[in-house]
Amino acid sequence: MTSISRASGKDGRISRIAGIIGRIVIGTVLLLMTGWGVLAIWFAKLSLPVRVMAASVYGFGMLLFPLFLRPRRRGIAAAIVLFALAVAWFFSISPSNNRDWQPDVAVLPSAEIEGNRIAIRNIRNCDYRSETDYTCRYYDKSLDLDKLRTLDLFLVHWGSPHIAHPMYSFGFDGGEHICISIETRKEKGEEYSSVKGFFRQYELTYVVADERDVVRLRTNYRKEDVHLYRVIAKPDLIRLVFLDYFKEINRLRDHATWYNALTTNCTTTIRRHVAPYNLDAKFDWRIIVNGTVDKMMYERGFLDRSLPFAELQRRSYINPVAQAAGEDAGFSQRIRQGLPGAGS
Repeated sequence: MTSISRASGKDGRISRIAGIIGRIVIGTVLLLMTGWGVLAIWFAKLSLPVRVMAASVYGFGMLLFPLFLRPRRRGIAAAIVLFALAVAWFFSISPSNNRDWQPDVAVLPSAEIEGNRIAIRNIRNCDYRSETDYTCRYYDKSLDLDKLRTLDLFLVHWGSPHIAHPMYSFGFDGGEHICISIETRKEKGEEYSSVKGFFRQYELTYVVADERDVVRLRTNYRKEDVHLYRVIAKPDLIRLVFLDYFKEINRLRDHATWYNALTTNCTTTIRRHVAPYNLDAKFDWRIIVNGTVDKMMYERGFLDRSLPFAELQRRSYINPVAQAAGEDAGFSQRIRQGLPGAGS
């Protein structure tokens, strides 16, 4: 009898512990569902009174249903239904190309490709007086795809060393470069927020620009730290990636897409352009926490390995030379002087 009682008591303790763990897990999941829904509603493009009322109703419903509806599983089921309605509403929100955009993202680029020629429309070349005071100008250019030779990576650190903004620049014979920056398309008066970036607040845009625009903006006006690396890749691979970029650029001209800070951002989107043509473009956590994506590329042999990485990184820092170059028509050539792997 004593052994049976001990076994029964042990089973009872295990059952109680399992019950506590189960309630903790369910409670944590419900809290996460509540937090996500409240933020999604709060950041929605709705009037403030509507957002306050909708977020309050949702939040209180998610918390109170499991507490007061009996049996408890009915309250949990009601909360799940409420969450499902919020998710359905969230994914019904459509992106748009028709908003009151900030001037630097108001004009969408596009391209026409015929044989070996590509005619690029609306290449941006802003005239900056300060970071926020500028005049946007655009020009068109026709290029020979057979003369596409190089691919360079600009890695821009604008805050945390763990997060960066990468930009690819495609080089043609004759010193011409087309730089493409994947960004959020912000409306007038709108600021970027990492949190909002998860909640369908910004459309995705590809800025096709002169390097004197997108690079000089960051080195000379925003004072962000910029490194420039020559990517080791064959011209046929570079061409495939370049054309894949413009396939998406043309699609975005006709069909807007949401930016997402985790899944559809400046780095994950670049990977989607590269991965189909490069079998070694396997996923790495540094694609998400992308401040050290240059080291990842170095380790995989995509950057010049004739130097230790620390030395390569030091020699690839271009802020001083970019600031000295200013508006020089030879800006692209000057920032590449002495660049490892890029020649003189």
